[in-house]
Amino acid sequence: MFMEFRRKKDDPFDLTTEELTMTYEDNVILWYDAINSKIQKNRELKSLAQTFYKNQNILVIVPLEEDSESLLSRLSNKERYLPVIEKMVENRKREWLSIRVLVKEILGEEKEILYNSVGKPYLSDNSYYIGISHTKGYAALILNKENEVAVDIERITARIENIRTRFVNEEEEKALSKTNELIHLLLLWSSKESLYKRLSLENVDFKTQLHISPFDPVIGEWSSLGAYETRTENHERFKIHYFVHNDYVLTYI
Repeated sequence: MFMEFRRKKDDPFDLTTEELTMTYEDNVILWYDAINSKIQKNRELKSLAQTFYKNQNILVIVPLEEDSESLLSRLSNKERYLPVIEKMVENRKREWLSIRVLVKEILGEEKEILYNSVGKPYLSDNSYYIGISHTKGYAALILNKENEVAVDIERITARIENIRTRFVNEEEEKALSKTNELIHLLLLWSSKESLYKRLSLENVDFKTQLHISPFDPVIGEWSSLGAYETRTENHERFKIHYFVHNDYVLTYI
């Protein structure tokens, strides 16, 4: 289903003054932003690939194509950032700066991103909940005004096999797909990463305390799976949304 809409200038969850074409699939709106031309011309954020909006979630996946110097030039508080990134390698600088550029582009102003004792990011002004993830060649950002969020992105690689025994429990092993085992493994790992980030607790055992209900991996379109934790007395349950791209798997809560 295709539709066009406008947005108020002061509302980052709507669109700007231009009309945009969008497609709605599985309750997720994919913003194509006039085939990306507005972003390239007006925001000059050429690396922005896709934006997903669902239940007041803004989720952005960015290919890391711009160098750190170019990304830094988009930010105003350079003096604050330079001491932080000066000892980082180039790829890490791109990851770190791209997230701050995205926050500025989406919310209209630079925001200070801090981290709690277990590494969960948050905005210093608490204006939005935030989740961040990186993998080779990509960065992912999720924002929500009202609810805690988490996101994880993983490059598709067979290296996940090397840590398989550290996070896959017996029930999950039995339920692995016979035809898409690698993708299934990556989705298990990514889902548990998102779940771990959402819980924001120390001493979490991925194999025995984070559990993914049986599912058949869906490739090339949005889907979801069930998960629950036994790290706390609440044994809280979650619905994890996921997407399998040619290059990566993505999960978010």
